[in-house]
Amino acid sequence: MRKFLTALIVIPLGLILVTFAVANRHFVTVSFDPFVSNDPSLSVTLPLFLLLILTAAFGVLVGGCAVWFGQRHWRRAARRNDADARAAKAELADLRAQAAAAKPESRRLPVSSGAGLYGPIGRDKQRATL
Repeated sequence: MRKFLTALIVIPLGLILVTFAVANRHFVTVSFDPFVSNDPSLSVTLPLFLLLILTAAFGVLVGGCAVWFGQRHWRRAARRNDADARAAKAELADLRAQAAAAKPESRRLPVSSGAGLYGPIGRDKQRATL
């Protein structure tokens, strides 16, 4: 099902991208020199579709980095809580081991095999089953 949904999204998106690239094949010059407009030294000439796709990819990358840096507080809190949980589990295991070692052995009166307080086990004085 997941592969079907992926194909349902990727195939139309790919067709749209190819159609866009074919329709916008003409070259454009992008200048990074704000002072000289007629002959810029910092410029690049590339197809319009490539420029737009690279710009979109750069935007996605910058947006992802911004979100990642914005969530650092939550990642730090999650690491701290994980360390606290591990420490609590280790302390609980130590306390359980100490309690098991300090627990006194239960003291029972010795009972002879086959006989209880009132005679045979599971019967009262009149030998009725309990």
